[in-house]
Amino acid sequence: MSDTTSEPILVRGATPAAASGPEHVEVPVAYDAILLAGFGGPEGQDDVIPFLRNVTRGRGIPEERLEEVAHHYRHFGGVSPINAQNRALKTALEAELANRGIDLPVLWGNRNWAPYLSEAVAEAKERGFTNLLAIATSAYSSFSSCRQYREDFAAALDATGLEGQLRIDKVRQFFDHPGFVMPFVKAVHDGLDELRERMPDLDVATEVEVLFATHSIPSSDAARSGPHERHEDGTVVDVHEFGAGGAYEAQHLAVAEVVMAAATEEDVPWQLVYQSRSGPPTQPWLEPDINDAIAELPARGRRALLIVPLGFVSDHMEVMWDLDNEALETSQEHGLVALRVATPGTDPVYISGLIDLVLERVNGVPTEERPAMTALGPWYDVCRPGCCENVRAGFKPALAGVTP
Repeated sequence: MSDTTSEPILVRGATPAAASGPEHVEVPVAYDAILLAGFGGPEGQDDVIPFLRNVTRGRGIPEERLEEVAHHYRHFGGVSPINAQNRALKTALEAELANRGIDLPVLWGNRNWAPYLSEAVAEAKERGFTNLLAIATSAYSSFSSCRQYREDFAAALDATGLEGQLRIDKVRQFFDHPGFVMPFVKAVHDGLDELRERMPDLDVATEVEVLFATHSIPSSDAARSGPHERHEDGTVVDVHEFGAGGAYEAQHLAVAEVVMAAATEEDVPWQLVYQSRSGPPTQPWLEPDINDAIAELPARGRRALLIVPLGFVSDHMEVMWDLDNEALETSQEHGLVALRVATPGTDPVYISGLIDLVLERVNGVPTEERPAMTALGPWYDVCRPGCCENVRAGFKPALAGVTP
């Protein structure tokens, strides 16, 4: 089968197979390299404020607020763990590719700190690559977790003058791929066992609560997550009718339900909670905050809790500070035994799953043969029109999705 198409080009900067905007690309594509796209993080005290300026660019965040957030990084010597984790992820991907006999180099670029995405695409050009397949280090659908990466791909090509010379596709959002879900299943199963060992008289079905934690986002952004249609009268309609929390909340809830069903046969209480909100107090963000949720547990007879960082692929700053520091401290203040389980990180199951996602696109795997552990997937290879709008700034040029 060919990777070309005679259909009209609807997707900026895409390979021919994706340019017409199919929901799933079911023809093989000859990619030259994988582009691992990360968030980025400071690697020293002098990097912290410049990094935070990059993250908050265009939002009008005052310097004093940046200093408040900088405290989290300064607590760890000004070094975010995320770059070291992405180096380890890159190495693990390269090893898995080699084990499978797949000749695809892995390039790495970040949105907010060195190495930048612009540096990665410039390297691709220098090495003679033309077709890149991106993996973003974020599993769910929202502006900050998907579309912003796609906008930054477009910005990187603009900044380097390489639009028209490089093409970038992206693997689907992998929130319900077994490679991402199964490490959490094992972590919850093992975590409940550890709580039983710590507290032999614990009744898991009535005295434990599992808190699935993810990054809070503005409620307006959550409502616009996933595909939307804009009508002539100006109304915006959620194509999937996910509700107020949009695709972002629906995906997390669906995955949490699958994890609990697979991890234990007991009917253990659980809920989805949010963390790391950063907007002004007057701006609604997704709730409940994890610390508020923890404070309510003793009144419901809970003695212990299991914190599952379901929204995160590795133990970066939001996990280490907001969960390992603040949430565990809140648990202690309320007399609760708390355990935080691991993120996928470089778990072999996760690494294998990411390479399986790459092979979906390399081999043009039919939709019905693609694994998905919830009824919401497999998610789109090419993001749909009106997907994950930034409500404050509107749509900017983006790759790997149908315009806008």
